Amino acid sequence: MRIRLKTAAMLCGTGTLLLTGRYAVPLMQHTQIGVPAAVQASGTVLPQQAPSAPVPAEDTSADVQSGTDSVPVVHAENQPAPNLSNIINIESDGSQAMHYARLYSCPDTDSGGKIIDRHFSAQKGPQFINLQNGGQVRNCTFWNSSDLLKESKIAPALDLKTDGTPMVLIYHTHTTESFVEKKTGAYDASCIFRTTEPDKNMVMVGDAIAEQLSAAGIGVVHARELHDYPVWSGAYGNSAKTIKSILKQYPSICIALDIHRDAIADGSTVVAPVCTINGKQSAQIMIISGCDKGNMGMPNYRENFHLASALQQTAEGLFPGFTRPILFDYRKYNQDLTNGSLLIEVGSQGNTLEEARYAGELVGRSLSETIRKLSGEGD
Repeated sequence: MRIRLKTAAMLCGTGTLLLTGRYAVPLMQHTQIGVPAAVQASGTVLPQQAPSAPVPAEDTSADVQSGTDSVPVVHAENQPAPNLSNIINIESDGSQAMHYARLYSCPDTDSGGKIIDRHFSAQKGPQFINLQNGGQVRNCTFWNSSDLLKESKIAPALDLKTDGTPMVLIYHTHTTESFVEKKTGAYDASCIFRTTEPDKNMVMVGDAIAEQLSAAGIGVVHARELHDYPVWSGAYGNSAKTIKSILKQYPSICIALDIHRDAIADGSTVVAPVCTINGKQSAQIMIISGCDKGNMGMPNYRENFHLASALQQTAEGLFPGFTRPILFDYRKYNQDLTNGSLLIEVGSQGNTLEEARYAGELVGRSLSETIRKLSGEGD
């Protein structure tokens, strides 16, 4: 089904380009794409294969900021192998049974429109605040810039350790969000950029983050649950149940990351946010930290912002140009459930699977270093 994307209005949103008329990414359908009708009717579950690499996701589309073609390059050292004992993977039997319910499909034609790479560099204007040690905040709230800058300098009050104790929860509200397979400069009209296959959706990206955390001695719980399939609506309620259950089972967790991918489009043209790190192209990321205007039930939202600011500055220090500005806006996204809650948009539907997975690796390395510093082990 071809979706016509109309001209969009720039709005403060989950890093979004809110498209008039239709969504940039169509909502989930209940049919099983890529599975023969006879198999669907019989209820047969296709055999599972071992998952390979990870990918990110988010339901809303991102603001097309004024990007440039400049692509920062950073050289980085090789990383140690992960200690798999530090990773706890959690997924229900029902979720596992749906791994191949919606097969990945992204035909190599230009019938849908173009995909262009764009590096989103530092922004100018009253909304944008330059953080002390790199990176920016896009302020869409009642906070004035000087007060918010002061707030960004406060270290998050989190009891962080690097001894393998579970510290970080990685989960995916929109687990099925996906990317293109390769760089062709175009996309097919039938491509919905969603799949239940864990090596090609946001689980892939979460795996990459988890591997880097475990290599640094940080315990991580990765919830690989499909929260948005077969029904798209209610995904945040579904992921909230997962979060609460895991926090109860692992009370040592201090940080909860909802890993998404953005959707950025201008008409029928999809924009892929990119940078080059260590000679390799990566998707850029955007952190979303919600603000409470007094009636959202998030009294501790500033604690989340403290973590967002620390992570943003560490990421920019390690990998200049990797991040888009933090979006600080009136958004909840389950960020009321623990004081270290953030949503991270990894690339857009126009980035490749490999770019998204590499971005996950860089997020993991940035978060590992942030935790190391905050736990008193860093420089």
